[in-house]
Formats: sequence, structure tokens, C-alpha cells
Amino acid sequence: MSSDAQQIATIKAQSLARIAEITAEPKPSYELDGQKIAWSDYLKQLRSTVDWCNEKLAGEQPFEIRSRGFT
Repeated sequence: MSSDAQQIATIKAQSLARIAEITAEPKPSYELDGQKIAWSDYLKQLRSTVDWCNEKLAGEQPFEIRSRGFT
């Protein structure tokens, strides 16, 4: 079973791959049989997903806090 960080990294990689596909051959937004297809909105959602993944992965990184006490 993969860890949470591995799953988030996979989601990020898939989102980035989809962004690359969409931006390589941009398509216009359109409406078909009452269903609206807005590629720009989909692209925003994918970018938001990548940002979310970055935040979660940054939280998984080890960190160190240095402090100094005074007497």
C-alpha cells in the first residue's frame, strides 16, 4: 500500500500530465445539448489540484525549529 505522500505525488503527476495535454492542443469552450464544456474552468481546476498537492507535500517534508532560551 502506498503512503499518503506517494498518492498525492501521483495525483500531482496525473494533473500535470493532463495540463500538458490540454495546453498542447487548446480547445474552445462550447455547449452541446445543454451541457457546457469550459476547458478554461477545467484547466483552473487542475491547477488548483496541483497547488493543493504542493501544499500537502510541503507539509510532509521534515522540518527543524531552532530556539534559544534566555536565563
